[in-house]
Amino acid sequence: MARGWESKSVELQMEEAEDRKKASVGRELAAHEKELLRDLRVLQLSRTRILQQISEASHEGYKAILQRALADQDHKVMELETRLNSPSG
Repeated sequence: MARGWESKSVELQMEEAEDRKKASVGRELAAHEKELLRDLRVLQLSRTRILQQISEASHEGYKAILQRALADQDHKVMELETRLNSPSG
């Protein structure tokens, strides 16, 4: 009977080690995703500021520059969202 319990204990320890390994990989992915989310938030805040500047600008040349900056921000946001939603991260 003692041998059966010992076998179960080893099996349980092996399962716990595997769970810890999986949890460690999960934390790494979460850190990478956290960085992408931070970058996305910065871009979104920058985009909001550009929109505000466009609404307040009176010079058409300056508005055109801001429109190009806005398009660039939109492109970067789309790229980050794609990276976040892709299976490989």
